[in-house]
Amino acid sequence: MINNIDNKSCFVYTIQQNQKTVKEIMYDKLKFSKKLSRKLEINRNILLNNKTTKLRKKTHMGDKLCIIFGDEEDEYEAVNIPINIIYEDLDLLIVNKPPKIVVHPTKSHYNNTIANGVSYYFNQQGIKKKVRLVNRLDMNTSGIVVIAKNAYVHNRISDQMKENQVEKYYYAIVEGRVEKDKDTINQPIARLSDDIIREVHSSGKECITHYEVIRRLENCTLLKIKLDTGRTHQIRVHMKYIGHPVVADTLYGSPNEKIDRQALHCYKLVFIHPRTGERIEIEAPMPEDMQSLLN
Repeated sequence: MINNIDNKSCFVYTIQQNQKTVKEIMYDKLKFSKKLSRKLEINRNILLNNKTTKLRKKTHMGDKLCIIFGDEEDEYEAVNIPINIIYEDLDLLIVNKPPKIVVHPTKSHYNNTIANGVSYYFNQQGIKKKVRLVNRLDMNTSGIVVIAKNAYVHNRISDQMKENQVEKYYYAIVEGRVEKDKDTINQPIARLSDDIIREVHSSGKECITHYEVIRRLENCTLLKIKLDTGRTHQIRVHMKYIGHPVVADTLYGSPNEKIDRQALHCYKLVFIHPRTGERIEIEAPMPEDMQSLLN
């Protein structure tokens, strides 16, 4: 149930069991973190039957618990950068990131990022929220980036990702003709030096990549990829491992004169919406540069 109090977005829950404390409801039923719950209590943002309450307060059947997500100041500089919004609601903003732009500021890309563009959009729309990035993509990987508008939703979807409950799908154009129609690569990936390069190594973390051939061309193959895990550079490292690096991946393969970035695109994410419990399926079409490469 969505409600508003003094124009501040909030989460409303009807108590379904007698004698549970607010803390028990928030921790066990709604899965609020202890840190966030305590912060909300200190800021007087927890209401029981429209009155400020404490976490230790006992509840009764039918009571209305309201957790307010108040106004916030964003930490990113607002920059007028076009963002391609493909989904938005009270809790989420989801964009289709083009290639050649980083997701958040770094030392070499200080303010021309997706986060800066979203901050500008929030300002223009009067959305007084922090830009909370749920997932990230490499600068030269295009596709779906999820931004949460409050800490609760950010934590809940992040937990889904940590528990490998978010379905992540990519298109990748790889070098050579992949012979197997479909396969699973289950090889650990590690970073063995201070360099950004990763590689398959027994000391690494578990990484599972499923791929399926969509189209074979003379010297490359279009794959549909599903990730069970989400490690840095996972697809790029696994494709190199099987001898089919992503086309134009200059870090794990070689440049290509027909496309000036790795041919990799996150085209679908599936997750459970923390507020409604509904299954949300988001898609972003393959970008023009990858389509042109195939054509």
